[in-house]
Amino acid sequence: MQTRKPINIPVVSVTAQAGETGGSNCDDKEIVALMVLGDSMAPEFNDGEIIVIETGMPAMEGAYVIAEVAKEDFIFRQLKRDAQGGWQLHALNPAYPDTAISGLRIIKGVITQKRKAGSRKSVKSY
Repeated sequence: MQTRKPINIPVVSVTAQAGETGGSNCDDKEIVALMVLGDSMAPEFNDGEIIVIETGMPAMEGAYVIAEVAKEDFIFRQLKRDAQGGWQLHALNPAYPDTAISGLRIIKGVITQKRKAGSRKSVKSY
């Protein structure tokens, strides 16, 4: 069996000028696929699974989301209300703490699907 070498894909930030759309006609609604790294969202999302994220989609309580918790520091969690009615990012694995957030403006996308890497039959929608 031949081992495949990982491919490094650079992540490049694109800064749009005021009034420009950056060549996109999607109105800030893009579909992005990412690989789950780590076990913070296990057992629902396991290391190596592929998640599909829709940016610009409204986040609701209970949704699985990608949030920017610090400048260019993103986190994958479940959006929940806390006891005081505020918002928090909840890790499904109890070994990880919840993160309180001040509002929904940090939510960058909502997970709409997952699948096991290399499998076309293991799709689950959210």
